[in-house]
Amino acid sequence: VCKWSNNGTIINFSSSTTRLLLPTYGPYVATKGAVEQMTRVFAKEVGARGINVNVVSPGPTNTELFLNGKTPEALERLAGLSAFNRIGEPEDIAKVVAFLVSDDAKWISGQNIGANGGMA
Repeated sequence: VCKWSNNGTIINFSSSTTRLLLPTYGPYVATKGAVEQMTRVFAKEVGARGINVNVVSPGPTNTELFLNGKTPEALERLAGLSAFNRIGEPEDIAKVVAFLVSDDAKWISGQNIGANGGMA
């Protein structure tokens, strides 16, 4: 049995790829879709305790894992998906998370926040 305290924030992570129709990504986006749905359900379950639950879905982000195996051309194409014509930096994602754990975001719960530079 899980014993919960009152108040707090839970941040889950998904991916902006769940909004795209990419061949061979089926198993990956299925797991991320499950995280997104779990976030919505869990937000309702723990909201009365003052706990907010959200999911952050980063777009392409400049990390070693993301960059591994991608050509400069592929990175340029991915950058072009962003309204800012660049891939994200880890700091971009960190700032979204910092906001979500702040008191300014206490009224936000059960949401999927696309931290993807306006990726369409």
